[in-house]
Parts: sequence; C-alpha cells; structure tokens
Amino acid sequence: MTRLVLEGLRRTYGATVAVDRVDLEVQQGELVALLGPSGCGKTTTLRMVAGFVQPSAGRVLIGGADVTREPPFARDTGMVFQGYALFPHMTVAENVGFGLEMRRVAKGERASRVAEALRLVRLDGYGERRPAQLSGGQQQRVALARALVVNPGVFLLDEPLSNLDARLRAEVRVEIRALQQRLGLTTLFVTHDQEEALTMSDRLVVMDRGRVRQIGSPEALYERPADLFVAGFLGRCNILRGAVEAPGRFRAGGAALACESGVPGVRKALVVRPERVAIGPMGGSAGALPGRIAMVTYLGGLTDWHVETDAGVVLVTRPTPQEGDPLRRLAAGDAVTLDWVPAAGLLLDDEQQGDNS
Repeated sequence: MTRLVLEGLRRTYGATVAVDRVDLEVQQGELVALLGPSGCGKTTTLRMVAGFVQPSAGRVLIGGADVTREPPFARDTGMVFQGYALFPHMTVAENVGFGLEMRRVAKGERASRVAEALRLVRLDGYGERRPAQLSGGQQQRVALARALVVNPGVFLLDEPLSNLDARLRAEVRVEIRALQQRLGLTTLFVTHDQEEALTMSDRLVVMDRGRVRQIGSPEALYERPADLFVAGFLGRCNILRGAVEAPGRFRAGGAALACESGVPGVRKALVVRPERVAIGPMGGSAGALPGRIAMVTYLGGLTDWHVETDAGVVLVTRPTPQEGDPLRRLAAGDAVTLDWVPAAGLLLDDEQQGDNS
C-alpha cells in the first residue's frame, strides 16, 4: 500500500514564501488534484514531492518512508511533465525505457515492460517512431508510458493536458482517469483547469498564495466552498454583497433575496451558482427578483443570461430552451424575474475579493 503524506511542507525563496505549511495525505489509489491560479504554489509542491525542489521545512513520506532528502531517482515516483520532456533523438521505445535503463533493469525485462507500457496507452507498434512523427496526443501518451513503466508507487502529473487542444484534452483526460483507476495508482495531479479538477479527482486541494484554502471532494467544494476565494475560483458564481435582513432573507442594493438561514444584521456575501437561478418573463412568483436582460450568450447545450438587477448583475445558466419554450424568446432588453430556493443562497464572510465577483 503506497500512501503519500506531506507534513508541514514549506518552501521559501528569500523573503518570498512559495509554499506555506502544506499538510496532505493521499491514500492508496486516490487521485488528488492541486488546483489554483498561477503562482499559488501547486507546482512547487509537486516538485518537492518529486525531489526536484528541496523543502525549506517539512517532510515528504512515500509508503511510510521519509524521502524528503532523497534524490528524484531514489523515490518511488513517476512524473509526467507539462511539456512532455521527450528526447527528440530517441525512439518512442527508447524514451519509455530510459527510466528503466537508469535503474539498470536488464535489457530483456526492459523490452517487455516498455511493450506493456505502450500497450496500456494504446501505442502498440509505435516503438520505432520518433517524437517528431507523433501528434500532440500521442506524445502525451508516450510521456504517460514513460512514467508508468517504472511501476511507481506515486504517480505525479504536472499540468499534463495544457498543450493539447480542447477535443484532445477531453479525450486524454478520460483516458488518464480510467488508467489511474484501473491500475490503482496513488496520484497527485496539478492543474489550473477547474473542469479537469472536478471531473478527474477524488479530492481537490485549492491553493492560494502558497496556502491550502480548502480540501474535499469536488462536490463538497463546489456545493459548500469555505470562502469566497474557493467559491469564485471553482466554477462560476454570483457574489452579491449586503446583509442578512431576517433568517432566510438577504438584502443587497435594495433587493430582498432568498438565502440560507443567517444572523440578522450581519454583513455577508451571498453566493448563488448560475445554474441554480430560475429565470422567466416579468410577472413571476411573489418575492422574485426583477431585472432586465443585458446580454444573452448561446453556448450550445446551455445558454447564459446576464441580468441587471438592484442587487447587481446576476448570471443565469440554463439548458438552452427548445422551440416553443417561452425562455427561447427572451432577448436583451426584456424585463424578467429571477428566483432560487433559499438553500441555493450560500452565505460566506465578505472578503471584498473584487476579482471574484
């Protein structure tokens, strides 16, 4: 059983704190994603696990063994880099087998393990090609095979899909997750892409300025973010600022809005996910929020309505209405009403993070 444990992991560069006291346990067979904006410390954390960056403080344990001061080749890890890092002068088979050669694995065993790794990533018969003869998706699979061939206890992925186009990214994302689950790999995955993190991981670690803001399942973090940073970074949301007027009622900019129960008189931020907002022509249910459509954006299976209200601009996302549905006729300038159930209005401390509003 290979478990990855980070204890008080910290990395500083002079006065700059890149990673600040990160504690994390990744269980056998679990895929945990480190998610956050550029510069939040997620890649530095991953590189400390891999051994490419030495921690300023804290420990890295793999399978119960303290590997904090061990070099990368002495750790039970396999890593897939953002830029693939394939050797252009080597064949696919030579690239995949490079780690085995460094570990002095016998030539015969090396060949069989390389063949098996290529089979796992559906590149049978590609062993004699060179990276320049492969597509981006195929090069990514070679990088995966090279990390898998050493039978790592911990699988490390550093933004592995960022160089692929949207279609390939979605395809390879599914392949990586299926492979990870089939092989039962303990995996730490770095990404800044919210959709990747939500769809691939068992748990998410949201980081900001070197610190962990929240850890939990994708559903838990999306439905119950701990603060405005997590709410605004993980998926789209409406953030409306004001105060609790009464239990279940929130006042923002003169508008009374539905919310979960709160303490009257306390200033809060009301967070509502766009897909939880109902929209209809003016004259909806009593207590609904009136507004006027500023913009309609067609997204294929979904449609966005940007609605100006007394509480601020509210984003509404719903399945694109079909012919005959009254919502299909709504256009910019139309008066509408918005509504949501109280449980959809999450109250969080108002941190005045304007970039997330």
